[in-house]
Amino acid sequence: MKQLRKQLIEFLFEHSQRIYTSLFKHHNPWGISRKELLSYPQHTFGKHLGEFLEKNNFELIAKVERHDAYHTLTGFGTKVEDEIALQCLCYGNGKRSLYLYGAMILGIIILPDYFNYYYQSYTIGKKANPFHHFDYKLLLHVDIDDFRTTIFSEEQRNILILNS
Repeated sequence: MKQLRKQLIEFLFEHSQRIYTSLFKHHNPWGISRKELLSYPQHTFGKHLGEFLEKNNFELIAKVERHDAYHTLTGFGTKVEDEIALQCLCYGNGKRSLYLYGAMILGIIILPDYFNYYYQSYTIGKKANPFHHFDYKLLLHVDIDDFRTTIFSEEQRNILILNS
């Protein structure tokens, strides 16, 4: 039963993402490929973003590149429950968007089994330094460990590592 609910959320994510991007995202895409990111120096945020994409066999999705940047910064995976938890973390951090509300509310309703995980993620986002507003394309050359240390406390980083 839980697997069926996860498949429903995956279906909703896949189909709503294209609609949301075309209707609400009007900025220019980054125009950077996974291959380019993988050529960045080892300890950079860009290199780690490329490795995240490589591990999951993804390319950046035009106009929503920031989402994969959030995955890279926080260490959240791509399982359905991780995607919802990431939205909860971003909400706790102050991010507000129609897509975030929809993903978070539907996710919590359809998959309440992970409520403690979602709440813990929200709490981490609430206590972390704001990160949802950055222009991540400008941060691709930043050292990822320094970046994470600037955003999250040591305790938060340890919890995030356990979730990834």
